[in-house]
Amino acid sequence: MTTSAASSPLPMVELSHIDKKFFLRHTRSIKEYVVWLFTGRKGDLGETFKALDDVSFTINRGESVALLGFNGSGKSTTLKLISGVMLPDAGSVGTRGRIAGLIEVGAGMHPDLTGRENVYLNGAILGMGEAEIDEKFDQIVAFSGIEKFIDTEVKFYSSGMYMRLAFSVAVHCQPDIFLVDEILAVGDEPFQRKCLDRMHQLREDGQTLVVVSHDLEMIKGICDRGIVLQHGRVIHDSPISEAVDVLRASTPD
Repeated sequence: MTTSAASSPLPMVELSHIDKKFFLRHTRSIKEYVVWLFTGRKGDLGETFKALDDVSFTINRGESVALLGFNGSGKSTTLKLISGVMLPDAGSVGTRGRIAGLIEVGAGMHPDLTGRENVYLNGAILGMGEAEIDEKFDQIVAFSGIEKFIDTEVKFYSSGMYMRLAFSVAVHCQPDIFLVDEILAVGDEPFQRKCLDRMHQLREDGQTLVVVSHDLEMIKGICDRGIVLQHGRVIHDSPISEAVDVLRASTPD
């Protein structure tokens, strides 16, 4: 990705004609699979579901963008493609800089390692060097609020503790692109406020935010642009208030 002039917007995320399909299996056991296979009922093994259909958009540096839509619209799949967790079946995904964020509770956490060890593991995954993690370790732990459990294996953590530690590592790695997928619903209200404050700070610092959430009022407070997805296609792209109105006026199937 390039820009033609210094004053031109700098693309941080570019999706071009993305398709993504999943195969939904109907079988529930190996026995069923064998019976259906040998009776020639291959068509009954499952069906193809098109999660994304010719999706294209660009997000520039410093934009805070919400991916909006009802369940099954393709929001989380889009976020996973941006993060690199998934690859598209067709089209291209381009990103610039360090990507961090939360798209699943405990993603990147090793259950048999302590919280302390997972800070270093997650930090390394996000591109932080050991010296950088050393320097920020106390800040990370303090932000997470789980100091008493930092030397406990994370398999004993609650989902909220997982989220606290993972979010804290992610926001302290100074990402260029920060992704959040409905994860703030896991934490308690005080920690949610702390996370939202940090996201506002990232936005003010010029980081690029891409957020998925069903909390439309929260979205309106964080994002300045909304992309509405329906059945895997982009149906609307506008300033956030207009995008929220479009979503509210539509009907889920």
